[in-house]
Amino acid sequence: MFTGIIQGLGTVIEKRPSGGGMIFCLEAGFDLTDPEEGESIAVNGACLTARDIKGRRFLVDVSPESLARTSLGQLEVGSKVNMERALRLADRLGGHLVSGHVDTLGRIEERKAAGDFTLFTFTLDASLSKYIIEKGSITIDGVSLTVNSCSGNRFSVSIIPHTLAVTTLGNLRQGSQVNLEVDIIGKYVEKLLSVQPTGAGTEESKINRAFLAEHGFLR
Repeated sequence: MFTGIIQGLGTVIEKRPSGGGMIFCLEAGFDLTDPEEGESIAVNGACLTARDIKGRRFLVDVSPESLARTSLGQLEVGSKVNMERALRLADRLGGHLVSGHVDTLGRIEERKAAGDFTLFTFTLDASLSKYIIEKGSITIDGVSLTVNSCSGNRFSVSIIPHTLAVTTLGNLRQGSQVNLEVDIIGKYVEKLLSVQPTGAGTEESKINRAFLAEHGFLR
């Protein structure tokens, strides 16, 4: 699990095809203190397994599924990426719970200045729009952000100057594709609400629409 708080930028040193997927050599722009072979590192929001770690450099294997669902295949040698090491139980949860399992690619429809901030408008697969709510959380290329507004398959976020400066979001332009992960909590709530009793004696879940409305999760 991750928080969506980027630890630093990384650089693509090498990429090559391998068994239908890709192997990347990446270099972190920060020290990998106490590195563990096989540890999880989020790269532009995608959870990848680090191996052959040497100093700040390591290899990752990217499967055909990950290439199809993310923008990782579009990276070139020299490309910058957002990096975050896996969350430890003692860490602060500064963003929100992020699994590192990218749901879909989004597209930037508009980028405009709004005072000292930058307002981005994105589109995404309509089937996932139900998980995006105003003032809810979303992960964009690994960065935890708050949804300003949403309508249909469009949503907007307002990004502060610091975030633009320390992540790859500052390089994004209209038409750019980004990795999106919707808030995992919404998926679990949907699953719980859809569970049906499997036979006689099966106790019905106490988590239902009335329960959620009573506790402020639904309006």
